[in-house]
Amino acid sequence: MQHIGILGSTGSIGTQALEVIAANQDDFCVTALAAYHNDTLLEEQIEYFKPEIAVLVDQAAADRLIRRYSGATRILTGEEGLLEAATHSKIDTVLTSLVGFAGLTPTIAAIEAGKNIALANKETLVAAGELVTALAKEKGVKILPVDSEHSAIFQCLQGENKDQISRILLTASGGPFRGLHRKDLENVTLEDCLRHPTWSMGKKITVDSATLANKGLEVIEAHWLFDVDYSQIEVVVHPQSIIHSMVEFNDGSIIAQMGKADMRVPIQYAFTYPDRSYTSYPRLDFKTLATLTFSEPDCVAFPALELAFTAGRTGGTLPCVFNAANEEAVYAFLKGELRFLDIAAVIGSVMKNHVTVPRPKLKDIYNADLWARTQACDFLKTIK
Repeated sequence: MQHIGILGSTGSIGTQALEVIAANQDDFCVTALAAYHNDTLLEEQIEYFKPEIAVLVDQAAADRLIRRYSGATRILTGEEGLLEAATHSKIDTVLTSLVGFAGLTPTIAAIEAGKNIALANKETLVAAGELVTALAKEKGVKILPVDSEHSAIFQCLQGENKDQISRILLTASGGPFRGLHRKDLENVTLEDCLRHPTWSMGKKITVDSATLANKGLEVIEAHWLFDVDYSQIEVVVHPQSIIHSMVEFNDGSIIAQMGKADMRVPIQYAFTYPDRSYTSYPRLDFKTLATLTFSEPDCVAFPALELAFTAGRTGGTLPCVFNAANEEAVYAFLKGELRFLDIAAVIGSVMKNHVTVPRPKLKDIYNADLWARTQACDFLKTIK
């Protein structure tokens, strides 16, 4: 029986992870659940899975739940509660699926406590990849990727010599605006952005997919997960989302991981690795598969992708700054305070003004994150 803690249990990844666990209750036990403010859904999850502890970071939401709930699960609040959920003594694996930079501190705490990490919070490695991967190695902890693309690469590398990698081919659906030119994007709306053609995700990551910033974050994540140079990472637009990513080796052979666009499969693999468990999820039928197409991303229409490559190649605190500026810009866009094309403009402006710390300590990462958010907010005032 593997004891699981889920940070971000009411989000898209968290709810699908609980579906996986519900289908495999002889193998997995939910020990801790944590969410930000969705007390209603968290209460339903508590009633079904009966974890030892459950956390609501938002105090008002926690107070509402505490007034209603009378069961055996301990209800905790705030950052302290989140850290307790990440480090609970019984937990074997922590699924980190919190949104954004907020996932960094509890992920580090979980690694310090010797927990394996099922990583769905890519921002952890974007902001502090060198520190986090070094800490995981020191503690003997596995970081198992949950993102479909990184899970695909991870699977392609099983039994292979990583020194013989030629290229990682990171696939991208292209989002809802694939094929559009920059001038076509001047007046797109939030509703347009949220119509993703293949994946059902939270609002923030769906907007990131539309700008290709999400693919940029995944490029930086891949660099740290698989210890490859940025010159070895190539983004390929594949709108069918059947091939989740590929690895080319030095003899020219390419191994691809394929399947339906279903996040439950990589989630389950992260929980069961190195084994595979049966699933009844929909299977790929090659007899009905018409075409698989591939193209180069348009970095003129979607400059956030190239900005991410620049941040990654520069290293130090600049990837953290890229992420923080993007988060602030996307939140402004979600509130109707910013146009779609201005998201990348905010990121570029903040990155340009940043003095990179080349080998940052953890305090430098937190300082860079705060600095970038302040800079982004100041820049937002000039373009509203």
